[in-house]
Amino acid sequence: MPWNPQNIMQLRLDFVSLALKREIPFSELCRRFGISRQTGYKILRRYELGGDQALADLSRRPLTSPRISAPELEQQVLQLRDAHPAWGARKLSRRLIDMGLAKLAPSTVNSILHRHGRIGQKASADATAWQRFERGEPNELWQMDFKGDFLILDQTRCFPLTVLDDHSRYNVVLHACGATDGNTVRAQLERAFTCYGLPAQINTDNGAPWGSPGKPGQLSELAIWLIRLGIRVTYSRPYHPQTNGKDERFHRSLKAEVLNGRSFTTQAQVQSEFDYWREIYNHQRPHQGIGMATPITRYRSSPRAMPSTLAPIEYGPDDEVLRVGWNGKITFRGYQLRVSSALHRLDVAARMNPEIADAYDFYFAHHRLMTFDPNQPDASR
Repeated sequence: MPWNPQNIMQLRLDFVSLALKREIPFSELCRRFGISRQTGYKILRRYELGGDQALADLSRRPLTSPRISAPELEQQVLQLRDAHPAWGARKLSRRLIDMGLAKLAPSTVNSILHRHGRIGQKASADATAWQRFERGEPNELWQMDFKGDFLILDQTRCFPLTVLDDHSRYNVVLHACGATDGNTVRAQLERAFTCYGLPAQINTDNGAPWGSPGKPGQLSELAIWLIRLGIRVTYSRPYHPQTNGKDERFHRSLKAEVLNGRSFTTQAQVQSEFDYWREIYNHQRPHQGIGMATPITRYRSSPRAMPSTLAPIEYGPDDEVLRVGWNGKITFRGYQLRVSSALHRLDVAARMNPEIADAYDFYFAHHRLMTFDPNQPDASR
C-alpha cells in the first residue's frame, strides 16, 4: 500500500504502535504497510532514539516542567484548551499528564476554564456521559457509517466515511469521499484491511451501500464481498442509530473538533484536516469511555490478514444448494422465493431449521439470509 505524503506521519505512528505490541510478525506488518523490513527497522530505530518527533518535523512541547509556576500552569491549560476547544476538563487533565507538563485534577482544570471564561452554561449542560457496552477485544466489531454530507466551496459535496473499532474506539477509516457508492467504500476498506487485518464483524445501518433501504435482509454487492472475506455483516434496527452508538459519538466529536464553523475549498483540504485530527484522536486525545486512555493503547491489528483472492463458497453435504436467478429469485420445493438481487448467479444453501418443523433457513456462505416456513399464510407457490 503506497504511503500518501498527506498522512505519512499518521501511518508511521500506527506502524510503530502496532509493531511494539508484537501481535503480528514483523515481516507481515511491513507487508501490510507496503514497506520493506529494512525500512520498518529504520522507522523503529528513529522512534527509539527520538520518539514521535523523530518520525516527522513536528513541534513538541517539553516533556517536563519541574519549576513551572501556578500562572504558567494556568497558561498551559488555556493553551491546550485553545488548541482543542471541544475537550473538557477530564481530557485536558489527562493530556497534560501524558505530555509530562503537569498533574492537575480535572476539578482544578475545570475551575481554571471557568475562571477564564472558557466554559459556558451550554457547554456544561452538553457534557453528558456516554456509557455503552463494548466488545472484549479489538477487531471483534467495527462500526461503519457515513457522517452527514456538507458542501465544499468548489461546489462538490463531501461524504465522510468513518469506521470505528468497538473495543478500543480506534478510528480505522476517516476518509473524505465524493460519493457513497459501494466501490468507493470498498476501496477504503481494502486499504484498512491491508493495514490492520480483517475484523470479525462489521455493523452498519440498513441504507445503501451496505444494504437495501426498506428491504431488511437484502444484501448489497458490498455486503456480499465482506461476507466472502469471512466477515460477519450485521445491520442496525431501522430508526435505531444507537446500535452504532460509538460511531455516532465519533461523528459528534468530528463535528465539534473539525467541522463546526469551517469552510473547505477542496476535498484534498478536507482530507488533510481529517488526517491531522485522526492522529490526535487515536494517539493523543484521552477518551472518557475507555478510562481516559487513548485508543491506540487499546488497539492491536487483527491476526486475520487480507487474502489476495476470495475463497470459493462451500456448503455442507446435507445442504441443498440452489443457484440464484434473475431478480434474486430461487425455486424451492415448488415455491418462488426472493433472496437478494445482488446474489444473481451465485449459490445459496437451504438448511433445515432446528427449531421450526418443516421450515428451512437459507444461507449465503456463513450469512443467514432468511427463514422460510411453508406453513405460514404468506407462503406462495
